[in-house]
Amino acid sequence: MDFGTVLDEWDKMQKEAKRKARTGNPVSGKKANAPEKNKASSNRSEDENGFTKRIDPQEAWLRRYGVVDKDKIAAEEAERNRTRSQLYVKDLPIEARIDLHGLTREEARNRLTIFVGECAKRGLRKILIVHGKGIHTTGSDPVLGEEVRKFIEQDRRCGRSGHPDRRMGGSGATWVFLKN
Repeated sequence: MDFGTVLDEWDKMQKEAKRKARTGNPVSGKKANAPEKNKASSNRSEDENGFTKRIDPQEAWLRRYGVVDKDKIAAEEAERNRTRSQLYVKDLPIEARIDLHGLTREEARNRLTIFVGECAKRGLRKILIVHGKGIHTTGSDPVLGEEVRKFIEQDRRCGRSGHPDRRMGGSGATWVFLKN
Protein backbone atom coordinates (compact mmCIF):
# COMPACT_ATOMS: atom_id res chain seq x y z
CA MET A 1 0.00 0.00 0.00
CA ASP A 2 1.44 3.31 -0.99
CA PHE A 3 1.17 6.58 0.91
CA GLY A 4 -1.55 8.04 -1.40
CA THR A 5 -3.87 5.12 -0.70
CA VAL A 6 -3.34 5.51 3.04
CA LEU A 7 -4.27 9.21 2.81
CA ASP A 8 -7.42 8.40 0.82
CA GLU A 9 -8.48 5.84 3.47
CA TRP A 10 -7.79 8.35 6.23
CA ASP A 11 -9.89 11.07 4.47
CA LYS A 12 -12.71 8.58 4.03
CA MET A 13 -12.65 7.71 7.75
CA GLN A 14 -12.64 11.39 8.74
CA LYS A 15 -15.64 12.13 6.51
CA GLU A 16 -17.54 9.18 7.98
CA ALA A 17 -16.82 10.40 11.53
CA LYS A 18 -18.07 13.90 10.69
CA ARG A 19 -21.22 12.49 9.11
CA LYS A 20 -21.98 10.43 12.23
CA ALA A 21 -21.34 13.43 14.48
CA ARG A 22 -23.70 15.58 12.39
CA THR A 23 -26.63 13.17 12.53
CA GLY A 24 -26.35 12.84 16.33
CA ASN A 25 -29.16 10.55 17.49
CA PRO A 26 -29.13 7.53 15.17
CA VAL A 27 -32.73 6.66 16.07
CA SER A 28 -34.50 9.91 15.13
CA GLY A 29 -31.91 11.31 12.78
CA LYS A 30 -31.63 14.66 14.57
CA LYS A 31 -29.73 16.07 17.50
CA ALA A 32 -31.43 16.25 20.88
CA ASN A 33 -33.18 19.61 21.53
CA ALA A 34 -32.51 20.78 17.98
CA PRO A 35 -35.14 23.11 16.47
CA GLU A 36 -37.13 21.69 13.61
CA LYS A 37 -35.99 22.84 10.19
CA ASN A 38 -39.45 23.98 9.03
CA LYS A 39 -40.06 26.21 12.08
CA ALA A 40 -38.43 29.64 12.14
CA SER A 41 -36.56 30.51 15.30
CA SER A 42 -38.14 33.43 17.16
CA ASN A 43 -34.80 35.00 18.06
CA ARG A 44 -33.33 34.93 14.54
CA SER A 45 -34.12 37.08 11.56
CA GLU A 46 -32.91 37.43 8.00
CA ASP A 47 -31.59 40.75 6.75
CA GLU A 48 -31.97 42.12 3.23
CA ASN A 49 -29.05 40.00 1.93
CA GLY A 50 -30.51 36.74 3.20
CA PHE A 51 -28.03 36.37 6.08
CA THR A 52 -29.34 35.17 9.41
CA LYS A 53 -28.72 37.52 12.33
CA ARG A 54 -29.50 37.17 16.02
CA ILE A 55 -32.28 39.37 17.45
CA ASP A 56 -32.24 40.73 20.97
CA PRO A 57 -34.52 38.53 23.15
CA GLN A 58 -36.39 41.58 24.43
CA GLU A 59 -37.07 42.74 20.87
CA ALA A 60 -38.27 39.25 19.94
CA TRP A 61 -40.67 39.26 22.92
CA LEU A 62 -42.00 42.70 21.98
CA ARG A 63 -42.55 41.62 18.38
CA ARG A 64 -44.45 38.57 19.54
CA TYR A 65 -46.63 40.06 22.28
CA GLY A 66 -46.73 43.75 21.42
CA VAL A 67 -46.77 46.77 23.69
CA VAL A 68 -49.66 48.05 25.79
CA ASP A 69 -49.72 51.83 26.15
CA LYS A 70 -51.19 52.17 29.62
CA ASP A 71 -51.06 55.97 29.54
CA LYS A 72 -53.14 56.08 26.36
CA ILE A 73 -55.69 53.64 27.81
CA ALA A 74 -55.93 55.73 31.01
CA ALA A 75 -56.40 58.95 29.00
CA GLU A 76 -59.16 57.37 26.90
CA GLU A 77 -60.92 56.11 30.04
CA ALA A 78 -60.67 59.58 31.63
CA GLU A 79 -62.18 61.13 28.48
CA ARG A 80 -65.06 58.62 28.54
CA ASN A 81 -65.72 59.38 32.20
CA ARG A 82 -65.59 63.10 31.52
CA THR A 83 -68.15 62.88 28.71
CA ARG A 84 -70.43 60.93 31.03
CA SER A 85 -70.23 63.67 33.63
CA GLN A 86 -73.31 65.92 33.63
CA LEU A 87 -71.27 69.03 34.44
CA TYR A 88 -68.87 68.44 31.55
CA VAL A 89 -71.70 68.01 29.04
CA LYS A 90 -73.56 70.99 30.42
CA ASP A 91 -70.47 73.24 30.22
CA LEU A 92 -69.57 72.28 26.63
CA PRO A 93 -70.03 75.21 24.27
CA ILE A 94 -72.99 75.14 21.93
CA GLU A 95 -71.72 74.70 18.38
CA ALA A 96 -74.96 75.23 16.43
CA ARG A 97 -78.49 76.42 17.10
CA ILE A 98 -81.87 76.42 15.42
CA ASP A 99 -84.93 78.51 16.22
CA LEU A 100 -88.31 76.86 15.65
CA HIS A 101 -90.55 79.77 16.73
CA GLY A 102 -93.70 80.13 14.64
CA LEU A 103 -93.46 76.72 12.89
CA THR A 104 -96.06 73.98 12.81
CA ARG A 105 -95.32 70.48 14.12
CA GLU A 106 -94.58 69.08 10.66
CA GLU A 107 -92.37 72.01 9.66
CA ALA A 108 -90.50 71.81 12.95
CA ARG A 109 -89.92 68.04 12.60
CA ASN A 110 -88.66 68.44 9.01
CA ARG A 111 -86.27 71.25 9.95
CA LEU A 112 -85.04 69.32 12.97
CA THR A 113 -84.33 66.25 10.86
CA ILE A 114 -82.30 68.28 8.36
CA PHE A 115 -80.54 70.31 11.07
CA VAL A 116 -79.49 67.31 13.18
CA GLY A 117 -78.35 65.46 10.05
CA GLU A 118 -76.13 68.38 8.99
CA CYS A 119 -74.71 68.79 12.50
CA ALA A 120 -73.91 65.08 12.79
CA LYS A 121 -72.29 65.14 9.34
CA ARG A 122 -70.10 68.09 10.40
CA GLY A 123 -69.11 66.25 13.59
CA LEU A 124 -70.65 68.74 16.03
CA ARG A 125 -71.15 67.56 19.59
CA LYS A 126 -73.61 69.94 21.23
CA ILE A 127 -76.49 71.81 19.61
CA LEU A 128 -79.26 74.08 20.88
CA ILE A 129 -82.88 73.86 19.76
CA VAL A 130 -84.96 76.95 20.60
CA HIS A 131 -88.63 76.01 20.64
CA GLY A 132 -90.18 78.57 22.99
CA LYS A 133 -92.21 78.12 26.15
CA GLY A 134 -95.57 78.11 24.43
CA ILE A 135 -97.00 81.18 26.15
CA HIS A 136 -98.56 82.41 22.88
CA THR A 137 -100.00 79.02 21.89
CA THR A 138 -103.74 78.92 21.43
CA GLY A 139 -105.02 75.93 23.36
CA SER A 140 -103.85 74.25 26.51
CA ASP A 141 -100.38 72.77 25.89
CA PRO A 142 -97.25 74.13 24.18
CA VAL A 143 -96.83 72.40 20.83
CA LEU A 144 -93.17 72.60 19.86
CA GLY A 145 -91.61 71.69 23.22
CA GLU A 146 -93.37 68.33 23.24
CA GLU A 147 -92.53 67.74 19.56
CA VAL A 148 -88.81 68.45 20.18
CA ARG A 149 -88.79 66.06 23.17
CA LYS A 150 -90.35 63.28 21.06
CA PHE A 151 -87.88 63.92 18.23
CA ILE A 152 -84.89 63.67 20.59
CA GLU A 153 -86.19 60.41 22.08
CA GLN A 154 -86.75 58.84 18.65
CA ASP A 155 -83.63 60.01 16.75
CA ARG A 156 -80.67 57.65 17.23
CA ARG A 157 -78.16 60.47 16.62
CA CYS A 158 -79.37 62.38 19.71
CA GLY A 159 -77.95 61.54 23.10
CA ARG A 160 -78.21 63.33 26.42
CA SER A 161 -80.30 66.49 26.49
CA GLY A 162 -81.41 69.15 28.91
CA HIS A 163 -82.50 72.75 29.33
CA PRO A 164 -79.88 75.51 29.45
CA ASP A 165 -79.80 78.26 32.06
CA ARG A 166 -82.06 81.34 31.81
CA ARG A 167 -79.58 83.35 29.71
CA MET A 168 -79.78 80.74 26.92
CA GLY A 169 -83.56 80.31 26.99
CA GLY A 170 -84.31 78.20 30.06
CA SER A 171 -87.23 75.84 29.51
CA GLY A 172 -87.89 77.43 26.10
CA ALA A 173 -84.79 75.78 24.64
CA THR A 174 -83.18 72.34 24.74
CA TRP A 175 -79.52 71.44 24.29
CA VAL A 176 -78.71 68.06 22.77
CA PHE A 177 -75.46 66.10 22.90
CA LEU A 178 -75.01 64.34 19.54
CA LYS A 179 -73.58 60.83 19.45
CA ASN A 180 -70.55 60.08 17.28
